[in-house]
Amino acid sequence: MINISIADNHPVVIQGIKCYFKNHPKISINDTIFHLKDIEGCLQEKNIHVLIMDIELEGLYSLNSLKKIIVDNPSTKILIYTNASEKLFGNSSLKIGAAGFVSKSEPLHNIENAILKINEGKTFFSESVHKAVLSAIRYNGDNRLHKKLSLREKEVLGFLVNGKKNNEISELLNLNEKTISTYKLRLLNKLNVTNLIDLVNKAKTLEIV
Repeated sequence: MINISIADNHPVVIQGIKCYFKNHPKISINDTIFHLKDIEGCLQEKNIHVLIMDIELEGLYSLNSLKKIIVDNPSTKILIYTNASEKLFGNSSLKIGAAGFVSKSEPLHNIENAILKINEGKTFFSESVHKAVLSAIRYNGDNRLHKKLSLREKEVLGFLVNGKKNNEISELLNLNEKTISTYKLRLLNKLNVTNLIDLVNKAKTLEIV
């Protein structure tokens, strides 16, 4: 039996997944988690094979925190299940060690397929992530700009698009406010814009966020 836990902010999502896997012959849901701080205890106390996790989970403000969970719990595979932009976070999540990335817009049977594949030691990409990878290979210019962004720059960009101020982002990422300003300047330069409004609009136009 594949033991899984679900880490998500939304009870309705958790309930939907529970209902889908009720009486499943190969998959059993052992625990539900609503905050990042509770993940470590759950994984240490229980034999969890796959953790279904929203990248926008309460308390998760940096992919570095996700990377730490992956490094500290090598026997548990992380399956990202989220509404967050796949083009912005899909490849990055997999690069830091996540075993899969599925959009919440995908049908629930994709989660089942992902869990079964991950349990076999493989990785699972949703269809939209495959398309994003192919698109990055095929096109030059603006269509490849998001490839120039570092993981931290992508995180800062995501917060900026969501209306966060420099001081708010510095607190969330535990970085100096001047450092956030530096990241903003880099983003303006890499996306070839001169102000925050154009930066946000271009990020949305290129579907980076």
